[in-house]
Amino acid sequence: MEADSVSIWPRMEPFLLGALQVAPSSKLSLHYLRKMAIYVRTRDGCFPTLGWPMWRHIACGKLQLPEDLAWLYMETFDLLIGHTAEERLEWAECLSQCSSKSELDQQRNKLSVDTLQFLLFLYIQQLNRVSLRTSLIGEEWPSHRTRSPSPSDREAKTSSQNKNWDDQAHLSFVHSHLSEILELLVEPGQLSQSGQALRDCQISLEALRSLGLLLEGSAGHGRAVHPVHRLLTKGSLQTQAGYSTLSRSFPLRKLLSCLQHSLTLNPFGITACLRSGKKLAWAQQVEGAMKRAKIARNTHTAPPGSKMVLMSQVFKQTLAKTSDKLTGANIKIHRCSDAFIYLLSPLRSVSVDKCRDSTVVLGPVETSVHIHSCQNVRVVCVAGRIAVGASSCCTIHALTPTCPLLLPGNTDITLGPFHTFYPSLEDHMASVGLAVVPNAWDRPLLLGTEGLVNPLLNTASNPDPACYRLLPPAEFHTLAVPFKMEGDTCELPGGLPAPYQAALDEKQKRIQNWQKTVMEARLNQEQKRQFQELVEVKFHEWLLETGHRQELDSLIPPTMASSKDCDEAATDTVTDGRHFRNGRVVGQSPMAC
Repeated sequence: MEADSVSIWPRMEPFLLGALQVAPSSKLSLHYLRKMAIYVRTRDGCFPTLGWPMWRHIACGKLQLPEDLAWLYMETFDLLIGHTAEERLEWAECLSQCSSKSELDQQRNKLSVDTLQFLLFLYIQQLNRVSLRTSLIGEEWPSHRTRSPSPSDREAKTSSQNKNWDDQAHLSFVHSHLSEILELLVEPGQLSQSGQALRDCQISLEALRSLGLLLEGSAGHGRAVHPVHRLLTKGSLQTQAGYSTLSRSFPLRKLLSCLQHSLTLNPFGITACLRSGKKLAWAQQVEGAMKRAKIARNTHTAPPGSKMVLMSQVFKQTLAKTSDKLTGANIKIHRCSDAFIYLLSPLRSVSVDKCRDSTVVLGPVETSVHIHSCQNVRVVCVAGRIAVGASSCCTIHALTPTCPLLLPGNTDITLGPFHTFYPSLEDHMASVGLAVVPNAWDRPLLLGTEGLVNPLLNTASNPDPACYRLLPPAEFHTLAVPFKMEGDTCELPGGLPAPYQAALDEKQKRIQNWQKTVMEARLNQEQKRQFQELVEVKFHEWLLETGHRQELDSLIPPTMASSKDCDEAATDTVTDGRHFRNGRVVGQSPMAC
């Protein structure tokens, strides 16, 4: 294995799913994390795994973080790492049986995480730290690595202003902070009094395994992807990194130099996906639309954890997709407007970014749904975590085991209970480990720059406690997914909260009373015809006033191109569709993506 042929890159998911989308607390600076790194290595019960009781002691007693914020970090890390669906369902069942805070604490006490990986997770919260010079001039200072961006690079930057998606920001972060990251893995006996690594210190192979949370790589283009420690203990890279088979350790300086030399952009990141991923323009060009909707994916080449699908500029269309290629993928829905998007497969994560006047209905999302810079968007989902930031007039109907995160910049956010189903929903939920209980959709956390917000202390950098409301039951309606699919789910999983079910029952009662009144009126045929015409006129006026007319019209199949344009199997469909049946849209030619 030639050293020059080895590439090492930042993994996407720790930054995409692990870094909270808000400037981190000052208590998570390198100064405090160095102290924590020493503390956990020198106290019993903290290493090599860190349980919730000891992390709560460190976070609340040493770092002065609120307990809810301490749990938020551990819970987020636990969402990020690999658990089987069965393990997640078992954990959800145990939590749902807790009827008091003491019982909840006893259950949380059973959670433990890899200590060094958790330290690195806390460190990468700095990804979204606000830089003074960046806030003043908009970009970092030029460097010898700066080059003129290509069109694909510019498109990637436009599509990933949020650093959590920006693979170039991930690379820059790791390259700039790699020395500090490695120092957190050094044993306390090799540190100075200030916590800095001594010049000739070593990093053990066991400690370096934890770096696999952030870095992975391959021995050449098209070769298998491996955790970073495996690449550094084989072939010429072993020599370059200075690995000793006797001491099973690396000299810090040689290891740092080797990693910096081998670091490169993630070949499965958003930049590569936009540049060379499979792309598709919708077959139907909407009249009056200035741009075609676009899609790019890397699911045909990327390893698990790096699969992504990017959707952009869906305008005045209904997009319905069900596909194995969506399963386990990270989805980005970007700059869509006046659109209705249904992605009815089990997903890894979803970001809805800079969209407006749209509805997004999702299959179960294993980790997180992040809504950012959106206006008048409705999102319907079952998800491990919901986060909303810098958005206005948005409604989220959710089933989630964790408290929704409301980040700075929100106004007029409405939270409501999950209110729809489709035939394979429960099977999809089971496949990603999501249950109907516990359900914390109505208990949001307001997260600001210094942690959770005290409603009595409102500052410009924190979310306004009045930025959200719970949907009044009187305004509640269920949502019908307008597609035929295979499956056994025939009702809303878990049912509705009692006030919302009562509101629906009352509406149904009014409908029945109206029908009874019409029957008792004993209208003749001419009167029935006139009455029917009047009702239809009023109904169409209501459709136009509420915007539902566009939603219904977009479900009518347009004239499609001939099937000879399709180059993949019909089981993978992207279409302005009307009905799904066996993975296909009835009455429409499928478009492969």
